[in-house]
Amino acid sequence: MTAEVEAFAAALGGASRASRNTVMAYTRDLLHFRSFLIEQGFAIDDSGENVNLAAITDNHVRSYLATLMKQAARNTVQRKLFAIKAFFRYREATIGIASPARAIRSPRTERRLPTVLGENDVVRLIEVPIETKPDDRIPAMLRDLAIVETLYSTGLRVSELVGLNWRNIDEELRMVTVRAGKGSKDRVVPIGEPALAALFDWRRAMPVAWQPDGPVITNLRGTRLSVRGVQKIVEQRLIEAGVATAISPHGLRHCFATHLLNHGADLRSIQEMLGHSSLATTQRYTHVSVSHLQEVYRRAHPRA
Repeated sequence: MTAEVEAFAAALGGASRASRNTVMAYTRDLLHFRSFLIEQGFAIDDSGENVNLAAITDNHVRSYLATLMKQAARNTVQRKLFAIKAFFRYREATIGIASPARAIRSPRTERRLPTVLGENDVVRLIEVPIETKPDDRIPAMLRDLAIVETLYSTGLRVSELVGLNWRNIDEELRMVTVRAGKGSKDRVVPIGEPALAALFDWRRAMPVAWQPDGPVITNLRGTRLSVRGVQKIVEQRLIEAGVATAISPHGLRHCFATHLLNHGADLRSIQEMLGHSSLATTQRYTHVSVSHLQEVYRRAHPRA
């Protein structure tokens, strides 16, 4: 089976133009499936060391998935099944042997509620004092404040934040234009006055002169900051603010949506601001909001 997996990987990286990481992941998952078959003695040839691909049945695949479900997350099981399906589709197309995995359905995705900070914790994250820092650290602290304020104020993805140029911010209308990637639509989202003020405080303090078509969020050398750079800044700011809940920059997007919903915003408007193509994606925030409402009810109603 190893040679067949290698041939599939070569085809995947060639004609299908899959990324190197994708090819490596598929190969790893398929070899894991092969190891399972050998350990269980399924579809083994007379030598006892090689897998007879023609002898693999849907029951072998189901047995593998059942074992995985006891050991791994559902997303991992889904990924491995997808690799198996792709491999046997390739075999079916090239050799004509029917896929034993064709009728097998993926396990349902686990729906995890997003981690969300309370409004007071967001305030603490924003209000880390700047005055206590050495003078040479103030530009960086102003930038870090602008990052947190803007993520929470607009609900931007961190990749969208680091991709912003100054021309994308309309101070008069208090709107931000988010430039989408190929095949997607640009969108315009509101931005609050505190976030605008933080951005322009940072712009005045930038060590390298800003340009209308230049990046908004940079390092102190004027180069556009990376996604990982923003992640590190939020991690450090959580420590400085004394906020115990670990949260990523994307978590501030969750806070944005959940707090809007808690204060009466409608799902359609939140969907548009977040740039979700499907309302179903936005609806997961209703679960967080319901939890909030239940807690308010429990605390406030005399016969809760």
